[in-house]
Amino acid sequence: MVLSLINRSDGGALAQVQYDNATNMTQQLSALASLIRAGIGDTALAQFEAQWKDDRLVMDKWFGLQVGCSKPDDAADTATALTKHALFNWKNPNRFRATLGAFAGHHAGFHAKDGSGYALLADWLIKLDPLNPQTTARMCSAFQTWRRYDQIRQSLIGTQLDRIANTPNLSRDTAEMITRIRSA
Repeated sequence: MVLSLINRSDGGALAQVQYDNATNMTQQLSALASLIRAGIGDTALAQFEAQWKDDRLVMDKWFGLQVGCSKPDDAADTATALTKHALFNWKNPNRFRATLGAFAGHHAGFHAKDGSGYALLADWLIKLDPLNPQTTARMCSAFQTWRRYDQIRQSLIGTQLDRIANTPNLSRDTAEMITRIRSA
């Protein structure tokens, strides 16, 4: 937290020092998050990937961190770009949740006024449902609080909920979750 505050005044200089001198992954990740937020994390992201590419769980953190630390206007593009990364495997539930779950948790990015965040998540949920209905149903919970938002966002979310619900051969798990969310 302190590093994040210092990051605002020094533009990431201390975060770079911490990243370069980190003796463990936790220190690296903390510094990496600050570097991403400062807009100077590309080199560290590449280094982190090279160092940890063979550790799936650590790479899940790498995927999620990029989405979670992105600027609101960049969140959807960041998530989309990561879904095209060679190490992204949408059939792996952990990688799917790390990337698209982080996107759904990035409130300012996910709830973009144009509804593009809702459409992006719905596209992926529709794709995942035939393969992994349990993860899909669980990820539908990103829409659970839809009635708390303004009328425009409620309408945009409702459109995506209907689109998911009207998907041919939708799994029972996902259909049940969408029905419950819609009726709440």
